[in-house]
Amino acid sequence: MVVCGDDALAHRLAAELRDVYGERVTLVVPSAREPHRPRIPPPARALDRATALLGRVSAAVARTSPVPSEVPGDGPEPPEETVRILEAAQPDDLALTEAGIAEAGALALVYDDDELNIHAALRARRLNPRLRLVIRLYNRKLGQHLEELLDQAAAVAALDGGGDAVDADASTTVLSDADTVAPALVATAVAGTSKVIEADGLLLRAVERPPVPPGRPGDPGLCTLALLPASANDPDQEPSSGSGEEGLMLLPDEAAVTDGAGCGTVVLETVSYTGRPVRPARLRGRGAPLASLFSRRLRWSLAGVVGAVLALAVASWLTTGLDPVHGAYLTLLDLFAINDPALGQPLPRKILQLLSGLTGLLLLPVLVAAAFEGLGTFRSASALRRPPRGLSGHVVLLGLGKVGTRVLARLHEMGIPVVCIEADPEARGIALARRLRVPTVLGDVTQEGVLEAALIERAASLLALSSADTTNLEAALYARSVTPRLRVTLRLFDDRFATAVYRTLRAAHPRALTRSRSTSFLAAPAFGGAMMGRQILGAIPVERRVLLVARVEVRGNAALEGRTVAEVLRPGRLRVLAVDTAAPDDPEAPAAAAAPPPDAEREPARLVHELGDGYVLRPQDRVLLVATRQGLGDLHARQPRATGTGAGGRATGAGARQG
Repeated sequence: MVVCGDDALAHRLAAELRDVYGERVTLVVPSAREPHRPRIPPPARALDRATALLGRVSAAVARTSPVPSEVPGDGPEPPEETVRILEAAQPDDLALTEAGIAEAGALALVYDDDELNIHAALRARRLNPRLRLVIRLYNRKLGQHLEELLDQAAAVAALDGGGDAVDADASTTVLSDADTVAPALVATAVAGTSKVIEADGLLLRAVERPPVPPGRPGDPGLCTLALLPASANDPDQEPSSGSGEEGLMLLPDEAAVTDGAGCGTVVLETVSYTGRPVRPARLRGRGAPLASLFSRRLRWSLAGVVGAVLALAVASWLTTGLDPVHGAYLTLLDLFAINDPALGQPLPRKILQLLSGLTGLLLLPVLVAAAFEGLGTFRSASALRRPPRGLSGHVVLLGLGKVGTRVLARLHEMGIPVVCIEADPEARGIALARRLRVPTVLGDVTQEGVLEAALIERAASLLALSSADTTNLEAALYARSVTPRLRVTLRLFDDRFATAVYRTLRAAHPRALTRSRSTSFLAAPAFGGAMMGRQILGAIPVERRVLLVARVEVRGNAALEGRTVAEVLRPGRLRVLAVDTAAPDDPEAPAAAAAPPPDAEREPARLVHELGDGYVLRPQDRVLLVATRQGLGDLHARQPRATGTGAGGRATGAGARQG
């Protein structure tokens, strides 16, 4: 694997590939000696770093003294020197060639400059058409066009060279660090954890659970990923270096889970929001809601005038004996002062005409006020909305930059109430907040009264995602002084500073939940999974092994197509979690036509317990599964694959390397 970058994401990604997937990595950086760059930990800490990616899934792992050659995984053990650092000012042809791009399986271009990443991608595709490319870009549309261009260039180069077609899994993947970290930050606001994997609209997290006492029913979650050995359940027992695998059972079946009722388990859960959702506007997309056109006092005034007109019409009908419709017509004429005076008419008719004229005088200022209020409402329809007075249990989002904009979109999609704070009125996310009519406070959060305007005292959590560490810290400290138990998530760049802040806030507020994360820390797993193959969505370390969460197309896969969910199950190797059934039920439709565009809103995949084990997988379905490397390799071995040399032979990523 080759990683090229100039910021913390490159270092995080190299450590992710080495520690979790056991890959040999060449890291190309402008300088390896800058003090503000995070250092890649030595191999002796590989196990601890891998465990930290998705949480502490086993107490025994943290207590084990790791050996340099021992890394999580069920494949072959890599050599000790698994990261080679190469200094190069630019990722030109010379630097890429020296990094071994011709023999590499994948290349990640994670420079902070989009143009530099595009230029390097074009060079790399020319040097190695079968190379799996992972590119960091913020622009979604540009990324989609770039994927198509580079994939087409790879296909043409392969055909011109007389070889077979390039495997689809060895093609181009464009990711945005802002998009990849948004699910983790949203999960922090919802469930207090950022250790999640996003898959087909679902947020999944691995949780370790202690043994359940006999007689008590246990909660299996979405599924049981592993049964832990007895040493993991005893905090006083130190497992030896060779006993980490004894008693560990990955992806057990129902019978094994029942027999191992006294063991600790690692289960997979879905993360969802259970609070009060946002109520959508009744006239959304067609202007302002009716309730905001006129104030409450004006609406009551209009209702009073209408009631008086109806009462006068009924009185005219009863006293004069006229037809009800004709009586109402005369009442309206008197109301607008366009009727003849009731000279020579009976006394009741004269009194009703005077009352109707008086009501018309009262109606005139009400109509003028309604016109001004309606005009003001439509003029301010494009303005930012203020937080409503009765709002509570919401998320306060500080910062509407690249990351904050993506987080705001995800929170709104999940129906989570949010109030934004932004100091720059021209920030990237202001337009999105205005379009979604999300309450937004414009002001410097360090100034007094800004957090109070966002109703921080009634908020459920604070996401401080501005680009300034000191601003995020100051907002968190002030919010803690107002609401001591507020759930706080900080975006901090410096690792040591983030650790110190986390420990201090945890010591000062032990009952409150505090998280300090950097964008590179949260984005590295997604980029690492993309380098292992487009189908790999994430990895879950369990003891000294790793489970892969993957998305696989059913069409053309003999192990999936036409089989039930129960038939696909391979205890110890593979389990289906969910099925995406959003594609139309047309067996003749090609897979490319059935796939929606990237920006289209998709329904979340349906979980297995919703479909049942007897559900027959259709060709247009996509399955979300968790598997070991060997299980994923067995799954791909049953479908026809293009053969070739170089990176094409590694198209399945981790699945091709069977232990």
